[in-house]
Amino acid sequence: MKALVILITLPVLAMAQNVQVYGVVDTGVVIERGCKKDCTSTKLSPGIAEGSRIGITGREPLGSNGTSAVFTLEGGVENDTGRSEEGRLLGRQAWVGLDGQWGALTLGRQYNLQYEALADVADPFHAGLAGTATNLMGYTSKRYDNSVKYRTPNGHNWSASAIYSFGESAFSTARNRAYGATLGFKDGIFNIRIAHQRKRNPIEAVGATQPVDLSARNTLVAANLNFGPATVYAAYGINRGLGSSPWDPSNPYGALVLPTPSLYSHDMLAGLSYTRGPATYMLSFIHKDDRSPTRQDADQVAVGMTYALSKRTALQASFSHIRNRNGAAYTAGTATEAGKGNRALTFGLRHAF
Repeated sequence: MKALVILITLPVLAMAQNVQVYGVVDTGVVIERGCKKDCTSTKLSPGIAEGSRIGITGREPLGSNGTSAVFTLEGGVENDTGRSEEGRLLGRQAWVGLDGQWGALTLGRQYNLQYEALADVADPFHAGLAGTATNLMGYTSKRYDNSVKYRTPNGHNWSASAIYSFGESAFSTARNRAYGATLGFKDGIFNIRIAHQRKRNPIEAVGATQPVDLSARNTLVAANLNFGPATVYAAYGINRGLGSSPWDPSNPYGALVLPTPSLYSHDMLAGLSYTRGPATYMLSFIHKDDRSPTRQDADQVAVGMTYALSKRTALQASFSHIRNRNGAAYTAGTATEAGKGNRALTFGLRHAF
């Protein structure tokens, strides 16, 4: 009965407040190689190019000055099993705010600005498929809880944003506190964005476990040049702190010595995308220069393509190979899964509504 009431109420709200229901269903087959432990070599996987989701977004004008109330509630779905992504009902986004001529101020669970710069500007794979730049390049998390975000108004070449996440913890208000900012310029051809973030993330001592500080600082310069059907991508990142680069403490390769997180690294990315008709081809190369004492460098080469069957439906395929050095354990993942091996081949289907 409650579900019926919701279904009846949503169209009424949509007419009154310009509310839109939307979603993405993305799934396919992932073939993993180069893993020695807990590796399912071939599997059906959700969220290969981007996370499957269902969301509600809305806008209500508040007066003649152009200010509107805005909100987004978005939950991730593991469509291979039907479970919610990350075990949260609205784990992707949950925020409300005001948007006007002065910019937008929003509060809630929101995307990390440094991750947005990496996915939107630097990466030809846009943080999806097997070639996602998040396999190697430094960032702390995709989203911040308890955050306040400000963006300058749309419609200008220059843009700026800032975010602050309150460290709401039972142990300390400083734990998990984070902040970041971006500055960007975009015209018809050139797009550049500079992003910086800092996150405090200590792990408390429990029993015999020693306290670990996974705090991080990440700085990224991301750019692309659009030449019509072709777009050239480039990025350079500097990462400091135990939590500043991707790290899987579960030791996916099963080595005798556990891989250690990078304390200090530089990332370099070069990429290309080319669109011809309904097909878009992607290529990227990423080098992680680990400047920690262990010198655990890594390189990733990736290729991929999408083929649009319509404006909302597309086929997709990708392949990536990571070469790890000196005991590094970076894995080839997708938009929603970290992966278990250093090579991955994917085939999938995406539909948006």
